[in-house]
This record gives sequence, structure tokens and C-alpha cells, in this order.
Amino acid sequence: MNDGYDAGYGDGGPYELVGYDEYGRPVYRQTDGRQTQQQYDPYGQQGGQTQQGYGYDPYATGGHQQSAYDPYGNGGGYGYDPYATGGHQQPAHDPYGQGAHPDGTGQQPRVTEQTAYIPEQHGHAPERTAHIPRQAGPADDARDDGDGSAPEYRTEQFAFVEERDDGSEDVIDWLKFTENRTERREEARRRARSRIIALTVVFALVVAGGVGYLWYAGKLPGLSASDADTGTTTAAGAQKRDVLVVHLHDTENGGTSTALLVDNATTEQGTTVLLPNSLALTAEDGTTTTLAKSVEDDGSEGTRTALDTVLGTDIEGTWRLDTPFLLTLVDLVGNIEVDTDADVPDPNAKKGEAPLVRKGKGQTLSGKMAVAYATHRGPGEAQDAQLERFGQVLHGVLRKMTSDPDAATVTVQTLGQIIEPPLTDADLGAFLARLSDLAKGGDHRTRLLPVEEDGTLTAEASDSVVKDILGGTAKSPDRDAAVTVSVRNATGDKDDTEKARVVLLNGGFTFLEGGTAGSAEATSEVVYADPAEKENAAEVAKTLGLSADAVTKGEISGNARVAVVLGQDYDPGS
Repeated sequence: MNDGYDAGYGDGGPYELVGYDEYGRPVYRQTDGRQTQQQYDPYGQQGGQTQQGYGYDPYATGGHQQSAYDPYGNGGGYGYDPYATGGHQQPAHDPYGQGAHPDGTGQQPRVTEQTAYIPEQHGHAPERTAHIPRQAGPADDARDDGDGSAPEYRTEQFAFVEERDDGSEDVIDWLKFTENRTERREEARRRARSRIIALTVVFALVVAGGVGYLWYAGKLPGLSASDADTGTTTAAGAQKRDVLVVHLHDTENGGTSTALLVDNATTEQGTTVLLPNSLALTAEDGTTTTLAKSVEDDGSEGTRTALDTVLGTDIEGTWRLDTPFLLTLVDLVGNIEVDTDADVPDPNAKKGEAPLVRKGKGQTLSGKMAVAYATHRGPGEAQDAQLERFGQVLHGVLRKMTSDPDAATVTVQTLGQIIEPPLTDADLGAFLARLSDLAKGGDHRTRLLPVEEDGTLTAEASDSVVKDILGGTAKSPDRDAAVTVSVRNATGDKDDTEKARVVLLNGGFTFLEGGTAGSAEATSEVVYADPAEKENAAEVAKTLGLSADAVTKGEISGNARVAVVLGQDYDPGS
């Protein structure tokens, strides 16, 4: 509502429009009520004249007077002539609308301390509002240059009030909010991607590590050390192994049992390899002998060398374990648990009494019971059955043995036995402790070395035991090197056995003792099983001074190529 205000508003006077500010808003001032302006006059010309202009002539050169728009409020109805070319003298510019005063002073009566009031404008929210200074005063009159030109206004005449634009701040806050939310979303996505990548890398490393361990340990299917078709794993011969040979001597009944204790540090596997007494070895003199005979005749050192030759391995030491020491060892570890396969009678018990060891699973064996079970060989059983029982006892001892090397060494020293060089108490204790740790973790097994009837190694033994477990190469004695002759004494004279041995060795044969018969026999026999051995059998008979009629074809037990039964017709001096 831009019309002038009626009298009585505010301080009491009517208001008239004096112009527009720089934002296009109308500016009003209070009048004294004596002048009435009927035409739009932006600067409020005085003189009480009603101006009616219909055209704007900036140069006012027309022949007759024309009332025009006067932007600077020139009175007298004269048009604005900036170059003063008109016929009439142009009145001086009066920026505050001061006309001729009635008293001839030329000054308009001053309205004391009155200030233009700008009513509120609707629909427009400017940033600044111009306040018109008070009405003319002495200081204001001094601003007139006196040449009729428009006065010069200085900036200090106006006061600008900064209005707070809450809307702008709301927009800025909203932009900041949306920007922060977008950044948070992007940061969350980046973190999620980083986590996914990290988890993928960790999973790949775990899988690679597991596969690498299985490959290193030889447990990866299709890539084990026993797979002869692949060369992607560590070769069996390149694996690190520690091997000891243990001989169990039955001090009461006689006889020995032999096993190899193997600690494979590469695959982290422990194995007990049982060696049959019929295993053919090469004796120190180059002749063929058996494992049992080698232990008896050549001792620990000679047997260890012979085993290295035939198995292609490297045995580091020998542990001679007599049955009294085995009994003490089992008692020291606190008895053992064994799945027994036979009832074992007590050798000192009377007939009809309960067996010392009962057949069954999880049987608890004391030292005495363990010795009886390890050396038991039933009627008609092969030596391999007794050998496997010995292996069960060894496995039970390893499971109950301490895994601490120092404590295991103390256990070995407590036995009071003499350890044969180069093996020491500390070496044996540390070795048994490592095998004990493997046995407790389920990484220990027992294997029987299979051999032929003549004591030589089979192809199965070469692949599954000698190569994979021992990392060696089987090399049985040459069958053509010397003919193995087993001699059984049935003459009734024990000395005839030794005499026959000397004769056969001098003749280039390998002697194997076949024992002594329970009763004497009248005639001697020379038996061969393979027709290719007939000539060798005839040569043996000739060497012993027996007739050619003593040579016959039949069955031979053990690993001998020719078997001899010495009868009473044998004459050692012949």
C-alpha cells in the first residue's frame, strides 16, 4: 500500500511521496499541511503550483512553456534545461524541495528534527534500508554548492543496517549436512572395501599357508613323498631323518628281536620298522648271513654296518635293550596300555593258573607282563608274530614316555644300562622324547619289513618301507656271490656243527646254523628246493664228505639255498 498516509498518523502530519531509494522503495516525508501535491513529484517541488506535464523535454527548446518531469524538483513550472538555453532563467536546484518563502528569504520553513519514515513493504525483503537524514538545517544548507547543481552526498550521511539472512544460513547448513552425509557414505564404502580386501588377503594367506604346510609335510593328496609319478614334493631321500636300531635280547629264553626307530623331522612322522631275523645281510668277511646270526656273531657295530648296506640308510647308533631293562623301563613310565592279541601264560605259574597277560583291548601291562608279551611266540607261530608284539610294547612305552628331553634323559640314566658309543644317554633321551611327542599326537606308526623266504627284500619292501620311510635303496646280498647252507646237527655230537662250519666256509659257502635235532639220525641229507640249486647241493655234499646219494629235492625253510642234516654217517675227518 504505497499511497500517502492521512493526517493524524504517527506524529500527526500527512505524508507525501518524495521519491524512491536505490532499491525502488518509495520514500515519504511529513508535510505541514499547507501544500497539496497532486502530481507525482519525486523530489517534492514547492510553490503551491499544480504541475501537469505530459512530456519530457530535457533541453526545453520549445516555443512554448512545457511542463515536464523534473527529477531535481525545479519549481516555477519550468522544464529542466541542463544547458540553460531557454528564454527564462532557470531556478536553482533545490534538492529538499525548498521554495520561495513568504518573507522573501527564499527559505522554506524548517520542520524541526523530522525524519522520513518508510513504511513496511510487503513481499520484498531487502538486505539494507536507507535512512534519510533529518530535514534541512544549517549544516545541510552548507552542502549546496550554490550553482544550482545537485548536492554531493557522502557515505557517512547514510547508515546501513545489516539484516541477518537466516534463510541463507539454513541453505548453507543444509548443504553442509548433505555434503557431510555424502562424505560419510563414501568413507563407509571405502572402509568396507578395505575390510573386504584385507579379509581376502588374509584368507588367501591362510589357504596358501595350509597348502604349503601339507606340501611340506607330504600330506597333500597326490603330492606325497610316496607318489612316484610326481616330483613336486621333497624327495624321500632328501628328507631329514634320525634312525636308531634297538636289539631286544631275551636273557632268559635266548634269541633277539630287532627294530629301527625312525624320526622324520621333515614330515614330522615317527615310525618303528620291525626287522625279521631272517633278513639276509652281508657279514664282515663278505659272506651272506642273517640278522639274527649277525647280532650274535658280529655284535652291534657289525650288524649296524650290515643293515646300512642292505637298506641304504644311515643308522646313527645302537640301543641294546635286554629284557630286564625293558621291565624296569615300563615300570618307570607307569605301566603301558596295549591291545593284546593272545593270552600269555606266566612262565613261573603252575599249570591251570590264569595267564599272566590276557587277550583284549586296552590291557594294562606292568614291566613283567610287557616283557612276557613282547617275547611270546606261540606254538607254530612265525617269528613275525612275536616281532609285532615287540613293536606294540615299544609303541606303548613311547606313548607313556615324557616329552621333555631332560626328563627323558634322567629316565634313561635310571635304567643303569651301559649305552654303546657313539650313542650317549643325552642323545637317547632326547631321541625318545621326540618320538614320544609324535606318538602322543598320533603321528607314530609301526611297520613290518617284508622279506622273501631266502631273506632278500621284496619290491613291496623297497617301495613302501625302504624308500619312503628309511629314504634308502634296498640292496640285498648277491645270490650268486655265495651259496647259503643251513646245517642242522643230528649226529648226537655238538662239536660236529662247528667242524662242518669250518669246512663249508673254507669251501666258499655261507654257513647258517640250523640248530640241533632232538634225536640222532642215521644218515645225512643234502636238500635243495630250486632245481637250479642241484649242482650247488652236490658240491656241498662233496665238500662235507657225503655221498652223492645224500642229495635230494625237497622243501627248505628260512633263507638258505641248500639245507644239510648231519647224520651219524658224517665223518668230520673225511
